[in-house]
Amino acid sequence: MSGVLVVIGHGMAGHRLVQEVRARDQEDAWRVVVLAEEPVAAYDRIALSAYARGTPAGRLALPGSGFAHDARVELRLSTPVVRIDRDTATVTCADGTKVGYDALVLATGSRPFVPPVPGHDLPGCHVYRTLDDVAAIRAAARPGRTAVVVGGGLLGLEAAGALEALGMRAHVVEAAPWLMPLQLDEGGGAVLGRLLTRLGVRPHCGAGLRSVDAGGDGSVRSVTLAGGEVVAADLVVFSTGVRPRDELAADAALPTGERGGFRVDARCRTADERIWAVGECAAVDGRSYGLVAPGYRMAEAVARQLTGDREAAFAGADLSTKLKLLGVEVASFGDAHARTEGAVEFIRGDRGGDRYAKLVLDSSATTLIGGVLAGDTSAYGTLRALLGRRLPAAPDALLAAA
Repeated sequence: MSGVLVVIGHGMAGHRLVQEVRARDQEDAWRVVVLAEEPVAAYDRIALSAYARGTPAGRLALPGSGFAHDARVELRLSTPVVRIDRDTATVTCADGTKVGYDALVLATGSRPFVPPVPGHDLPGCHVYRTLDDVAAIRAAARPGRTAVVVGGGLLGLEAAGALEALGMRAHVVEAAPWLMPLQLDEGGGAVLGRLLTRLGVRPHCGAGLRSVDAGGDGSVRSVTLAGGEVVAADLVVFSTGVRPRDELAADAALPTGERGGFRVDARCRTADERIWAVGECAAVDGRSYGLVAPGYRMAEAVARQLTGDREAAFAGADLSTKLKLLGVEVASFGDAHARTEGAVEFIRGDRGGDRYAKLVLDSSATTLIGGVLAGDTSAYGTLRALLGRRLPAAPDALLAAA
């Protein structure tokens, strides 16, 4: 394959795709055109909290993101794409320009979901997704005042940490019974909540949001929870998940997943053999992934196809994670929620304590298939390496060492 490769989007997955293609394209068969919606080149979204704390935006730039020394790559910033014409193999940009392609990769990412509660669009409401979003939060933050983060997942807690660093008192509203429900179980979430409370962050778990309420000046004054509790708020940050950016699918007649995203097969290819999708906008066999690591694996698989390995496929991704949130360590790996039929759980943790560890074993209680750690993740490397293997010692012994 050769010709013009157009990449729509220059987030982390899109950038990895271009890097992989250029590294593998020894004959310079592809000329790459990257059409980026944001005014800056690809940056590390995971490090947005560092930017909130004062790290210069340029420090978040991904290595080589400007392609300054690569004549085979053209990066066009502030150039969103509004239409794909599959018949003519062209894309149309918002400024009216058209770009033809021989291969097209969609890396449009996702957008924050804001629940449509009354007052969600009041002055003082923000999302936490881009450099511009964080810059707006920095400008609005007032030390000593109160902020409410709606959403107690990974990004919500990152946002709470950023607000604390800006001198605000942060409350976190999470509809699930505990924080980080996708990664942690009840025990791990409880430890995380206790430790964050000691650090000054106040969680409100099992609490839906009824409304965002305005003060006399028309801007945010408070939020009202589903149970009627009113929490004062000078600033509200929504971090309640994301939705795939798949707006281009309709006009192009490209199928989408049941929950959104460009529907692709195991090779990340859409119904059109010249069009692929990678990252958060892709629904691989109908499933979307909201993490960076799967996006990187997708990008690598597509790059291999474009440079000769036509059968290269995305084989799924390891969703294990180890994090430090406001100084609190948490980790999960494998089947952390013990959803495998017959799974057995071994737990070490004291009620009301600062540490929690759980191993999930198969039905024979001999093979490690998952786990959760909170408060202390020093055993993560050892346990993660044992995933899918027979335990070398009794679960109690392994947890005692955790």
